[in-house]
Amino acid sequence: MEKVLHAYPKVEIPSDLGQYVRTRNSASDTKTYSFDGVFGPRATQEQIYEKMASPILEEVMQGFSCTIFAYGQTGTGKTYTMQGDLGPPNPQTSNGDVLNGDPLTCLQVPTNAGLIPRSLHNLFYILNRRSVEYKVHISYVELYNEDLIDLLSSEDHVDGAGLTIIGPGHDKSVFIPNLTKIRVRKSKGAMDLLRAGSRKRTVAATGCNKESSRSHAIFTIHVEITERDESGSGQVIHKSGKLNLVDLAGSENVGQSGADARETGSINKSLLALGRVITAVAAKSPHVPYRTSKLTQMLSDSLGGNTRACMIATINTSQQSFVETVKTLKYADQAKGVCNKITANTSVVRADLIDNMQKEIDGLRDELNAARDCQGFYMTTEAYKGLTEGAVEARTQAEEWKLRVDLLESEIAKSRALAEQHTASISQLERDNAAATETLRESLAQQTQLAEQLRVESLFTRAHAHHERELG
Repeated sequence: MEKVLHAYPKVEIPSDLGQYVRTRNSASDTKTYSFDGVFGPRATQEQIYEKMASPILEEVMQGFSCTIFAYGQTGTGKTYTMQGDLGPPNPQTSNGDVLNGDPLTCLQVPTNAGLIPRSLHNLFYILNRRSVEYKVHISYVELYNEDLIDLLSSEDHVDGAGLTIIGPGHDKSVFIPNLTKIRVRKSKGAMDLLRAGSRKRTVAATGCNKESSRSHAIFTIHVEITERDESGSGQVIHKSGKLNLVDLAGSENVGQSGADARETGSINKSLLALGRVITAVAAKSPHVPYRTSKLTQMLSDSLGGNTRACMIATINTSQQSFVETVKTLKYADQAKGVCNKITANTSVVRADLIDNMQKEIDGLRDELNAARDCQGFYMTTEAYKGLTEGAVEARTQAEEWKLRVDLLESEIAKSRALAEQHTASISQLERDNAAATETLRESLAQQTQLAEQLRVESLFTRAHAHHERELG
């Protein structure tokens, strides 16, 4: 029997890039949802990265904490959007995309690479072109049936023995003891960790997807940058940024997906808890139920904390998925109400603070001299006492740091002297080795000469013996 498709319900989206999604349940029942960006079926992975992740990555390198998470029905492309093709560019089929439009760098990723590999490649591309010191660490966890699993751990996971979450605290931050954080120096090392962790993720076949992610996964890039302040103050600024890339398990109906009931129940329960948290934060409720689920615990700093958050909502425009699509759109529309107040995680390196303190001491000394000579302002005895005590304390602290610097310079001098001694010893050994080589060469020449003399004498001896036999 042929299945008849009716005109309604239907979902209208732009073919490429727009800002609106329209749902039509009937000719008169229409609703329009507006977003910062709506990508249609013709949009490429590169367009999505440039629109969403590229500006956020720049903020991470300025010391901000940021989160991008993908939400939607099972089989709508969340993992594809976040990860995509994790392999190298295939020269036989595609040259890949050149990052930043700079073909001279030859820095390429596969055409279908998602936000995570593009962020990793672009991060190291930018850092290596700047004259900064940096450290990049990677962590990767999944939440499966409310069990938090370290995907980068070398140990096999035991059910029920997952990681513990401490928090959130007053600043909405959380701490996960024993979480594996691995330092990487190149994008290749980071990609190897992404592939290794992704192979450990829990997947299963469902009615919506042959390889459906059955867990929530959070891939985190920790970035520390040390550079001089561009304002010319001479200060050295330390920036600490973080990018959470969250691939949420898909919301689904057990009857449609045919998935394991326990898995589906756990996924839907955590997503429901996430929705309640979003509602509470958007409404500025005095109580936000972060501890309802481990998922909301982990994302607490992204929802109401010191983190810039961005949601990617993936949908299916087919009539069979209309109900789930409307749920996803409402979910994303509600998330727009979450407004976090964020500040950069920056600090000034201590050595430059000492210089500033010394300048302040010199200025205070000039002020005191001016007051003493009646050339400037006068102050009370208490104010003068407090000022001098502060100056003495600052001077004492500066002298302590100077002593530390002198000690370090002394150790450096000793190390340099030891290195020079080692260099001299190596030079002497090289000279001795050259002399021994020359002596050996002369000995070999003498041996060759003696061997030749013995050969000639042997010939004369045999000739003389032969002549004697002929005369006899």
